Amino acid sequence: MTKQAKRIKAWTGDRAVNHALNDAVKLVKANATAKFDESIEIAVNLGVDPRHADQQVRGVVSLPSGTGRDVRVAVIAKDAKAAEATAAGADIVGAEELVERIQGGFMEFDRVIATPDMMALVGRLGKVLGPRGLMPNPRVGTVTPNVGQAVKDAKGGAIEFRTEKTGIIHAGIGKASFTDEAIEANVKALVDALNRAKPTGAKGAYIKKISLSSTMGPGFKVDQGSINA
Repeated sequence: MTKQAKRIKAWTGDRAVNHALNDAVKLVKANATAKFDESIEIAVNLGVDPRHADQQVRGVVSLPSGTGRDVRVAVIAKDAKAAEATAAGADIVGAEELVERIQGGFMEFDRVIATPDMMALVGRLGKVLGPRGLMPNPRVGTVTPNVGQAVKDAKGGAIEFRTEKTGIIHAGIGKASFTDEAIEANVKALVDALNRAKPTGAKGAYIKKISLSSTMGPGFKVDQGSINA
């Protein structure tokens, strides 16, 4: 029997029913038995059709407990704004030369922030950054003159969310080593942000299903009422 098969056989908890948020978190953590600190992930099935412009859901939310990840931030800026980004803790800062490096295949970053005056340059990166969900966008605060604060937010636990083609949003909301309360706070913050981002074109039930899982563990359904309680 393979290690994966043994891990699956050892899973505990009922995956067919909706669990209260605190119970779901406990089950996810109990099944995060890998030798590394597994990420805790959330999947939210929305009642939207992202093919329609008025039903796309996208935004940013600051998770109160952070993500547990070291987010590598690249900033496309120059002069005083470049210095501001560096002082705030950006990992890579540059203008024309950084754009050229990215065009050449450099992708050692998790978030890209740009100042408005750099957008003519940033536009060249659409085909490279767009498919990866890394293209700077003013709607989620990654095109901003306040690059220092944007870098601090990204480093401090701000995450972007956007609907996939199937209408599902996936996001990392912490680590298995987090306390139950820290994970619950992050879940509530994300769900609240999704509710605030509800598009006017959405019809019927907006949030249809929520589930939590760890990197190597099973998923558990979450009762929505327990999140709002």
